[in-house]
Amino acid sequence: MDSKSNKAALLYKVFGVIGLGLLIATFFLPTWWVALQSRQYPKAMYPKGIRIEFKFDGVYNGCEGVKERDEITTNEGAECLAEMNAINHYIGMYPIVHGANTDKTRPYPEYYVFNTKKDANGEDVISTETGKAIEIDVTPKYLKFLDGVLRNSKYVFILFALSLIVFIATPKKVNGFFAWLPALVPFYFLGLFGYSMYWYGHHLGLHGGGAFNGIKPFMPTIFGEGKVAQFATVSYPYIGFGTAVLTFITIMLALLLKKKAIRDSK
Repeated sequence: MDSKSNKAALLYKVFGVIGLGLLIATFFLPTWWVALQSRQYPKAMYPKGIRIEFKFDGVYNGCEGVKERDEITTNEGAECLAEMNAINHYIGMYPIVHGANTDKTRPYPEYYVFNTKKDANGEDVISTETGKAIEIDVTPKYLKFLDGVLRNSKYVFILFALSLIVFIATPKKVNGFFAWLPALVPFYFLGLFGYSMYWYGHHLGLHGGGAFNGIKPFMPTIFGEGKVAQFATVSYPYIGFGTAVLTFITIMLALLLKKKAIRDSK
């Protein structure tokens, strides 16, 4: 093995380790943010609007530290995730899946939807034990699938990390698959995020919401600025998406350098 192949062999490992570090950071950092803005949410109280942040394991409040309205007694900061859900319900959207950020004190996750059981005449079926209408779970399967993906994303990232370690630790084989698997992490996010936004925008008024019954199915804003009813929508990548892109770049460089090292060693 000459000096050139030695250098390439060292560099691919260096870039591989950097890529591994970026991959781990990507999991913990917010990847994208979305905000709704309108006159009813003045910038004095909501400087960035009703903002939520997306991570690979769930959706989180993006308004930490912002004071609530004066008429609300608590002063712990605006819970924009709950506010966003309320606005979405107003136009007929299903609740946002929180993933790992789900409130564990609730009997069911926030996104679950229930309806009352009906008899043949369309009347509510009353439970003989509680005297209340019997509720049935009508939560769409896609939301349960999405929740499962978010909650188990940590195991997926562990698989990605192990795959990258295999790529780094096997110098005599290219093992391109083990590099591509974790490198594509920004594209995994874009695919899941894009389709989920499409799904939410095309399933309106299915659970008793929808004050604006005239709103037709639409594609929510994924990148840039848009408008829904009286709300301006803003959606942009965040720091986690930047680290995901850097992960892709560094792993691809590592793959190219590894191929060069193997080729030069022959």
